Amino acid sequence: MTLLTSTDRVPVTAASSDDPALSEQEYQLSEAAAAKAFRRILPFIFICYVVSYLDRTNVSFAALGMNSDLGLTAGQFGFGAGLFFIGYFLFEIPSNLIMQKVGARIWIARIMISWGVISMATAFATGPVSFSLARFLLGVAEAGFTPGIYLFFTYWFPGSWRAKITAAFLVGIPVANIIGAPLSGALMQITQHEHIRNWQWLLLIEGAPAVVLGLLCLVLLSDRPEKARWLTATEQSLLSRRLAAEQQHIAAAHGSSLRDALRNPLLYRLALINFCGIVGSIGVGLWMPQIIRQLGVSHTATGFLTAIPYVCGAISMLLWAKRANRARNRIHWISGALLIAALALACSALVADPLMKMLALCVTVSGILSFQAAFWALPSGFLTGSAAAGGLAMIVSVGNLGGFVGPSLIGFIRETSGGFTWPLLAVSAVLLLGTLVVATVRDPWRKS
Repeated sequence: MTLLTSTDRVPVTAASSDDPALSEQEYQLSEAAAAKAFRRILPFIFICYVVSYLDRTNVSFAALGMNSDLGLTAGQFGFGAGLFFIGYFLFEIPSNLIMQKVGARIWIARIMISWGVISMATAFATGPVSFSLARFLLGVAEAGFTPGIYLFFTYWFPGSWRAKITAAFLVGIPVANIIGAPLSGALMQITQHEHIRNWQWLLLIEGAPAVVLGLLCLVLLSDRPEKARWLTATEQSLLSRRLAAEQQHIAAAHGSSLRDALRNPLLYRLALINFCGIVGSIGVGLWMPQIIRQLGVSHTATGFLTAIPYVCGAISMLLWAKRANRARNRIHWISGALLIAALALACSALVADPLMKMLALCVTVSGILSFQAAFWALPSGFLTGSAAAGGLAMIVSVGNLGGFVGPSLIGFIRETSGGFTWPLLAVSAVLLLGTLVVATVRDPWRKS
């Protein structure tokens, strides 16, 4: 999962060895402390993110049996699945502001336990209304998790580490699909039971780990370096001083209050870009099992075939993030990844050959994941303090509206057109719009 070596520090971040807050020796000791934190924190947070992404997308496999059992049309499924992101949107900013007050350890635990319970409860939906309500409540429960993790990273990792830690965290998306797709496909092969259907087993089994991990958060996480018993007193002090100096630098340039963030036009452009990316990510992700199932393969084969694009995506996003992090201007890498995704998705819509369609889907997913890995280094370049808590939540919450628009758009157009060609072309157009907006952004980490 390692993305960068110790010599790969970004040359344009605020923290550097000549920072007056730290001597060269102190700076190197703070780097060692950050590396220790990376090894300690990232694996657990990574597992949590894998489970969160699995719980929000496993409904795509459940749909293979659930839709007929509950009488859901394509439009009702797309709308109901997308309601998750409406709940997420409405409660994203309040959740992140609460986390800033009560601390990450307690609040992330609360989020995970509540979403695990609701994810399992979705197994007992009886029709379109109860399914839609369950998805909405799941979004409410999980609201704040992703921006909360990004905010948590700002408490622990300097800017030169931000791209590395973010990309490593986001590898959870393809890993969740690499693990979850074959697992979900296998669970859908469970012999039908008189009282519990295969899709119900899937939701019950895959929802339980979130509750367990939520309880472990209370034991394994520390809110900030100064509260971590596994760091020495010197490591706590130096890492905290370095982070404080960097945050003061950002605050002086961009402000640190939520009002400052909301007055910054860059915030809204990044939110729009994230929206376009998530229309593609969630839209394609939620419908991919049904797209692949139309090739005439079994549930188990659908699971393994769905995992293939995410294997490609996991590799490409790591390589792409490393190159973007070394670049003087990462904007070109962000826009390039989104453009590749848009063109590949259009190709997947237009080709009929199954092998070519799978290849195009692999490139699409790789492009979207590479975009996300490079994109999330941008907000921490101008957000700190309350501005970071509210600003990150704003970017994620507005972006997550794309998680409602994407599945709903595909479901609606598929009902009217009778296939996936026009729905995928529509999503491709949204990705292209995101590419154009990225071109208007200046990298906030770039000094000149």
